[in-house]
Amino acid sequence: MDPIETLNLAGDSTFALLLEAQERGYELDIYTPNMLTLRDGLLTTEAQQINVFDKPDRLEKINQTRSVMLDKYDIILMRQDPPFDMGYITATHLLETIQHKTLILNNPFYVRNCPEKIFVNKYLDFMPPTLITRNVAEVIKFRNKHDQIIIKPLYGNGGANVFYSDGTDRNFGSIIENFLEWSKEPFIIQKFIPKVKDGDKRIILIDGEIAGAINRLPQEGEIRSNMHVGGQAIKTKITKQDIKICDAISGDLKNFGLFFVGIDIIDNFITEINVTSPTGIREILELSGINVAKIFWDQAEKKVSK
Repeated sequence: MDPIETLNLAGDSTFALLLEAQERGYELDIYTPNMLTLRDGLLTTEAQQINVFDKPDRLEKINQTRSVMLDKYDIILMRQDPPFDMGYITATHLLETIQHKTLILNNPFYVRNCPEKIFVNKYLDFMPPTLITRNVAEVIKFRNKHDQIIIKPLYGNGGANVFYSDGTDRNFGSIIENFLEWSKEPFIIQKFIPKVKDGDKRIILIDGEIAGAINRLPQEGEIRSNMHVGGQAIKTKITKQDIKICDAISGDLKNFGLFFVGIDIIDNFITEINVTSPTGIREILELSGINVAKIFWDQAEKKVSK
């Protein structure tokens, strides 16, 4: 995971998973991806054992950091936030070397090969019109057709660098220039969905099955509903369309070992399939009483026993 000292433990999904694991008697070791070492085919890392506490949200480091062999563990969680850069990709390759010995959630091969804003394009019947490109002429053509659009990084997260534009936007050229200069990657453009003001639903799936959901409302005058930028979590219901979308992707999630996934739905359109480190399970527990962390470990234990 990312450095635990940098997290807001009160709302962090990884912390919720740690709490539930500890209550089951698991020993918890944490490490950061930059500590992974592959030497002569053996994957090790510098890890530290911890205890966690729910009230107040805090943790206690039990011992000094030590070198451990990762293939000796029953389960390894990959809970690293994007950016989805070469460091991230390298971590998936390294973890893949022990996959035949240890259960890794999520499967690093498919985390690498199912980037959230690209993987979702497999399910076009449920998506808003979407363009992935660096070709400015194609972006202009797309905006001319749909008028109101959203422009965002292909490998971003947390609502960072997300822009709204329409046919009257005099900053459109500057926005595109910034994306072209910012990185060498394509970026993603989607038709703007006005009903985003009513919320962006996050549904958590565990091993391909719906575990819980919240709706995230954007602040007044804001198009982004991410919690990182002030979105408010409210209680929600699973609709028939939600079930239809989840049924359509469930088989792939199970087959690919994408065990813990968060999908985003706006006005019955799926916009992303988050496979890296989805969040929202503490808010689901608070608003609906559903303990997604418990569901997670119940299903993970079944996989280990197999």
